[in-house]
Amino acid sequence: MNREKTDWFCDARFGMFIHWGLYAIPGQGEWYRSFDRVNSKDYEKYFNEFDPQEFNPRQWAQLAKEAGMKYIVLTAKHHDGFCLFDSQYTDYKSTNTKAGKDLIKEYVEAVREAGLKVGIYYSLVDWHHPDYPKYNDMFHPMRENDSYKEDKYDWDNYLNYMHGQIEELCSNYGKLDLLWFDFSYGEMKGEKWKATELMEMVRRLQPEVLVNDRLEGGGSSHGSIMEGKPSAISGDFASPEQCMPTSELHNKIGERVVWELCTTINDSWGYVSSDKNYKSAVFLIHKLVECVSKSGNLILNVGPDAHGRIPKEQAEVLKQIGEWMKMNGESIYGCEGSKLPRPEWGRYTQKENILYAHIMEAPIGPIPITGVAKEQIESIRVLWDGSVAKDASTALGPRKNPDTQFITLGVNGNFTYPLPVEADTVLKVVLK
Repeated sequence: MNREKTDWFCDARFGMFIHWGLYAIPGQGEWYRSFDRVNSKDYEKYFNEFDPQEFNPRQWAQLAKEAGMKYIVLTAKHHDGFCLFDSQYTDYKSTNTKAGKDLIKEYVEAVREAGLKVGIYYSLVDWHHPDYPKYNDMFHPMRENDSYKEDKYDWDNYLNYMHGQIEELCSNYGKLDLLWFDFSYGEMKGEKWKATELMEMVRRLQPEVLVNDRLEGGGSSHGSIMEGKPSAISGDFASPEQCMPTSELHNKIGERVVWELCTTINDSWGYVSSDKNYKSAVFLIHKLVECVSKSGNLILNVGPDAHGRIPKEQAEVLKQIGEWMKMNGESIYGCEGSKLPRPEWGRYTQKENILYAHIMEAPIGPIPITGVAKEQIESIRVLWDGSVAKDASTALGPRKNPDTQFITLGVNGNFTYPLPVEADTVLKVVLK
């Protein structure tokens, strides 16, 4: 794997995922067709209705910047087959709706204008295409409908369609930074997609683009990227979904694997009007820090509604995260996990000789900078305001642990409660 190629990605650490398409209209998520066994005729009404009057990708990009995100990935085509771009291979696209325009084109331009990296998601699965298998497929809406039992499919025709659309995305929108494929399952993986041929085309047209691991795997199965000798279709990073890795990811010969956790702000990817189970900004800050402490990225999803608006609850969470990032982004960008054991009060991230102590739980008394010898520490400052963390080594408890540096931000030897930055007070520890 070319580490220089992934440098920007590992520096960025935090991105925005956007799931948006026809499924925003019924407001029951992007898997609505599959879960409810919705046939093409009944789903067609949403194509006829699609007219997102408040679609404004510049606002999306601005919100991502305010949150401290460095890249965005948008669903150009999800499993329902509807395309947000002007593909010559189908009429099932945004230019043929009331919207009447290429929404991917506007999105790409807006993200670039904002100075963010551009990512495009493309589903290998397609429930709209006539040559995608239906009956007995694991996920197709018509998988149990006996009227499709005798249908014949021209799989090569579908592959030509799929490859052609990916070629369009790689050719018609300038330089792409991320290409996010989704997803492989059962027998539908690897060379079933003619993946070697596909990846060769992608590398030829977009030599610097980063590709995820899902030509071979899904959200929990990462394919050969976890082997010591990844295949030509393994991709550049692993993409665990809705489940935090327990530690850094390493392949079978011990090499660190680049990874990105994708997760949602509530419980849904696409817009679900009834889903109000929002994670708090504090919780998501902790998860972002956890990802970086394990040398990974976090891409956090928003699901705009049928009008193109990111729900206000999601936007508010992102703005709150952004306030913390303005003060503490230095402890995220360009950082990786530390080799030190995880401290009881939070987590460590590190950048060369600078250790960032993320204090997420206020202690009783002064706080120990564990895992590093006292004499190895040159200085300790509070990251957000640059103030000096006071030495507390003469307090009763610290005197019993002379090799550990104890500090306080409070009075009378206490650290301070509540924490100065409630979500996560970060100390910048410079090591000798």
